[in-house]
Amino acid sequence: MSTDPNTLSARELAQQIRETRLSAVQVTRDVLDRVAKYNGPINAIVQDCGDDAMAEAAALDKRIAAGDSVGDMAGVPVTIKVISDQTGYPTTNGTTLAKDVIATQDSPFLANMRQQDAIVIGRTNTPAFSYRWFTSNQIHGTTLNPHNPDLTPGGSSGGAGAAVASGFGHVGHGTDIAGSVRYPAYVCGVQGLRPTPGRIPMFNASSGDRGVGPQIMAVSGPLARRVDDLRLALECMSGYHPDDPWSAPVPLVGPSYVRRVALITHPGGIKTDPRIVDDLNRAADMFRKAGWTVETPTEVPEIREGVELQIDLWLSDGHADKMATATAENDPGALALLTHYADRAAAMDADKFGKLFIRRSALVRAWRRFLMDYPVVLMPVCAELPFKKDEDLEGSETLTRLWESQLPQIAIPLLGLPAISVSSGIQNNIPSGVQLVTAPWREDICLDAAELLEAGFGFPEMPF
Repeated sequence: MSTDPNTLSARELAQQIRETRLSAVQVTRDVLDRVAKYNGPINAIVQDCGDDAMAEAAALDKRIAAGDSVGDMAGVPVTIKVISDQTGYPTTNGTTLAKDVIATQDSPFLANMRQQDAIVIGRTNTPAFSYRWFTSNQIHGTTLNPHNPDLTPGGSSGGAGAAVASGFGHVGHGTDIAGSVRYPAYVCGVQGLRPTPGRIPMFNASSGDRGVGPQIMAVSGPLARRVDDLRLALECMSGYHPDDPWSAPVPLVGPSYVRRVALITHPGGIKTDPRIVDDLNRAADMFRKAGWTVETPTEVPEIREGVELQIDLWLSDGHADKMATATAENDPGALALLTHYADRAAAMDADKFGKLFIRRSALVRAWRRFLMDYPVVLMPVCAELPFKKDEDLEGSETLTRLWESQLPQIAIPLLGLPAISVSSGIQNNIPSGVQLVTAPWREDICLDAAELLEAGFGFPEMPF
């Protein structure tokens, strides 16, 4: 069998390493050599973990030779976003302000991955403060889309998306509060899973606790070229952890469910690009051919309002402090976004904030009921094909358009739902894809449905 790590799934790779048909040292060396050859202009990996990775790989091979039991991700190369704590490395969050914030312990999800013997080969780029769907900053520079340098690689996990697409590890860790896993996967032509809040434990000892919005909406999640790699990553990243107050020990597989899909091509009335509509219809046909029922509901729960509430929970809350920090960093992308919503944030008060939560409960309740009838919702990731590089710096009018097009992503965190971005392929160097949404804690349904579409659309191809 081939020894090229990128021709194997993560499970296959781990199995061959456990059976000593491949060595963890050679696999790690091969991936690091690929990074050295191709990462330069792409700039997906911005913190090198090569020395530590080789040492961990050598130790893993010795344990296997000694007959010791090893984990489900034995020797699987992964990347970690610079927003999360990794012992001995700076948790920069894409800022110069945090360049000296050195983590003294791993974030819980990373500790879980290490217990399963995953090997971190590098840390990936993010926009300053992880505010944008574009990835550039003053400390690590700009990340390019490996399929098309004129397009964004996405954000805020743009480095993770570009790394996975380029074959720099089987799994890329990302975070998602407004699409930051799903959008990079979409624009980089790979797969990305946003899990239910509390599924994958998160906590950065280096920076302490988060605000209200991030606590209830932000998640860590995996990006990968194969859906089963997402499944394995979810299994190994998940689990209860006392450092995350939202963490819950919920089983990864739920009860049986009806194979019924709600096809929503224009959620909230967005103007979905014709190619994306075609992707959605092709996906619907794949479900039908597999024996699933696909319907286009005449009544769909409110989703547009979810975007408005998400903005207030994330950006309006503590806006003055956010603006002061962005000003100190002098990052143009962060300042553009926060300035765009400054008037809205100024109008927020305690009474409005309380009513926001009351309204959120009604929206969550409506969507949970809808998902009892339709276990899978098939909708766009975005109304537009991938944005141009740094398009959000063109002015307030452009920002308004971009946020409108991202409605299907932004509302999902407010609703507390898992979702997955599935690549539909690349045409004329432009990736596209579709999104699947399921009920809370039903990532298993997301993954089942995504594997069906992956079989129809085909496995994503690397650009080189």
